[in-house]
Amino acid sequence: MKENPLKAYKETQIKTATPGKLVIMLYDEAIKCINLAIDRLKKNTKKLDEVNNNIIKAQDVVSELMASLDFDKGGEIAKNLFSIYTFINKQLLHANIKKEAEPMEQVVKMLIDLRAAWVEVAGKTDTVSDSKRYGGVDLSG
Repeated sequence: MKENPLKAYKETQIKTATPGKLVIMLYDEAIKCINLAIDRLKKNTKKLDEVNNNIIKAQDVVSELMASLDFDKGGEIAKNLFSIYTFINKQLLHANIKKEAEPMEQVVKMLIDLRAAWVEVAGKTDTVSDSKRYGGVDLSG
């Protein structure tokens, strides 16, 4: 049986990604799933199973983000992120039960902001690790 080229490409992306890039990929997936759920809901289709499935996928991603937090190294930031992720999952649960788009729209805005922060952090960490890998100067302190 032939392997799906898109699936193989995604697996390679995941296997070769830095930890920061993996977090960004998780945010991308959660945002995509929530946007699909919002889209299905706003089109007034009878595809509530698709809305439900996409919300659950987004909740699974957020749960994965929660599980990946390192409270020893992350300290207060990790605690704050845990609280935010808990709030996001509660909002998604509410949206799924009530089949309302508004809580999901709020969550997407939060995830986009968090993703932007991770992009900035990952860019700095990748630059630092690249400079170490290639013998450059580490200016991170």
